[in-house]
Amino acid sequence: MSIETFPLSAAGKVHLNNSPVQLIESSIRRGETRFASTGALVAETGEHTGRSVKDKFTVRDELTEGKVWWDNNFSMSRAHFEVLLEDFKAHAKGLELYVQDLHVGADPTYRYNTRIMCEYAWHAAFIRHLLRRPTAEQLIGYQPNVTIVNLPSFRADPKRHGCRSPEQGNPNGTVIAIDFKRNLVLIGGTSYAGETKKSAFTFMNWAMPGRGVLPMHCSANYGKAGDSALFFGLSGTGKTTLSADPKRTLIGDDEHGWSDKGIFNFEGGCYAKCVNLRESSEPEIWAATNRFGAILENVVLKGSDAEPDYDDQTLTENTRSAYPCEFIPGTDMGGMSDQPKNLVMLCADAFGVMPPIAKLNPSQAMYHFLSGYTAKVAGTEKGMTSAVESTFSTCFGHPFLPLHPSVYGNMLKNLIAKHNVDCWLVNTGWTGGQYGVGTRMPIKATRGLLDAALSGQLKNMPMRIDPYFGFQVPVSVPGIDPKLLNPRETWSDQALFDTLSRKLVDDFHKNFESFSPHVDSDVRAAAPQFKKAAE
Repeated sequence: MSIETFPLSAAGKVHLNNSPVQLIESSIRRGETRFASTGALVAETGEHTGRSVKDKFTVRDELTEGKVWWDNNFSMSRAHFEVLLEDFKAHAKGLELYVQDLHVGADPTYRYNTRIMCEYAWHAAFIRHLLRRPTAEQLIGYQPNVTIVNLPSFRADPKRHGCRSPEQGNPNGTVIAIDFKRNLVLIGGTSYAGETKKSAFTFMNWAMPGRGVLPMHCSANYGKAGDSALFFGLSGTGKTTLSADPKRTLIGDDEHGWSDKGIFNFEGGCYAKCVNLRESSEPEIWAATNRFGAILENVVLKGSDAEPDYDDQTLTENTRSAYPCEFIPGTDMGGMSDQPKNLVMLCADAFGVMPPIAKLNPSQAMYHFLSGYTAKVAGTEKGMTSAVESTFSTCFGHPFLPLHPSVYGNMLKNLIAKHNVDCWLVNTGWTGGQYGVGTRMPIKATRGLLDAALSGQLKNMPMRIDPYFGFQVPVSVPGIDPKLLNPRETWSDQALFDTLSRKLVDDFHKNFESFSPHVDSDVRAAAPQFKKAAE
């Protein structure tokens, strides 16, 4: 796609492919950021401390009409987008833009040249960390296939641009508009840097299936034998923590493709949640975050020394650290690996009824992939059932799915079967009771169970069939308390355990109703079933 989708000449002044140090210096000089005592750069994003899901639009035209999953994507007319594009260009005339020419996709076969045009210098530094950085040779004759323009000072007009109004909850004129015909994304009215990263991922979710590649919201690593593993999980489930394993080599933190050649990272950096970050529990992420070059979003600095306070959630719970993958020791910067041996789906079950690990067959794996379960805490009263709510995000990333989930789910099921991948569901949530009563699953136990699964040891151990969820659960694992493997035995109130288990099974069924017509009978049969609980 031509560079002319949004030409460099549209800006008042362009800083093209500045180095990280130049971008950091510019952001300090312009008053966009400040330094923490650790040397990390700290930015506050104002009103938006997360993605503006309701302000993201896809252009509806002859290309997208019959392909896009419109139940999950807001539409914008071609006419509205054309006006928005011209207004973006007019606005850019009065700005200095920091432009980075980058890659999305480690595999050259599926790589996209992606040009990022930023109003803020720190946004350019952020996305330079997060995407893949071309060599000097690769920049010769560089032409973008995809262009993303991020102008936080732009304010969209609901009448001119077809976006939400202040009365509809959009006081800042926020807009994220995607034109798949031009491979162009326009972002305005928000300073949250994650919008740029997720726009690139949304594009890959659109483009990759048509090229026979499954795009995945997951992390990946491999062991000494080259045995790669995929880790799916929603925010707070431990995806970044568990994939950054010092015993294994990190391929990538968040977004990957799975082709007939193997798996490859879309990105070149990590975007880790750092609320309650501790060196003792997450030493690799701690070291990558507390150094020069890291970029912290909405982390509160305390005292005259400007020390990061990772426990302070005054600005948001969604505090983040962005850094290039090479900040994690032993990362494979090539970002590619052979076919995976294991696939892990993580959930933080706040009901406390899911086992710490379970083995899934391909049909169950597709069911749980389409479900994308975890749980969130809705309240804080100890022992209150209403304090816990089920959360489902299909394919572990529904906000970024332009196509129907069954497209991705069927691709996953076929790849699992074709490459004989062992699939696991891991609960990093609660045991011994629900949130407020039980305790968080010991990280030592989770790591021990994962080690056993990834080594191949676990699949040869005796298994029982879980009476509620139907998957296989190991009866005993060396070094793991046997009671932990059967969550009902860790509860003092087993009747309440049964009640909450039935509630969760019912939640799964209700959530899956919309997917049932789009999947085969074996996947429908993989749903949790009501059976008599084990005594």
